[in-house]
Amino acid sequence: MKQTYGTPNYHVQKLSSLNKGTHVVPMLLNNEVATGQDGLYASAVWDQPAKEVILKVVNTSDKPQNGEFLIDGVKNVQGKGTQIELRSNNLDAVNSFENPATISPIQKPVTVKNKKVNLTLQPYSVNIIKVKVS
Repeated sequence: MKQTYGTPNYHVQKLSSLNKGTHVVPMLLNNEVATGQDGLYASAVWDQPAKEVILKVVNTSDKPQNGEFLIDGVKNVQGKGTQIELRSNNLDAVNSFENPATISPIQKPVTVKNKKVNLTLQPYSVNIIKVKVS
């Protein structure tokens, strides 16, 4: 019997490929492109067939970061969305045959209020946030 497991890198690549969207949209942090300020890197896409805005946010720092994301330029935003988080407090952790899910994506609900998503981004995390819009 053959065994396989997904490495953390595999999970990052899979999350990226499954959430590529159809159009890139601007993603700003303090009115600048989100490229490393306070250890945060981010991008955003619009997925036209799914009618979703998808935010991809990485926290490379060793501390939690509060993020407030405003979804602008759309008429309606659903009050709920999802967050998929991939993280570990232990930077030496690995997946193995004995523990194949040590570092695996976890999906949880997010609330959207007044077109804003407020989240605490955990240290050393890759986050995909999906919100339905019209």
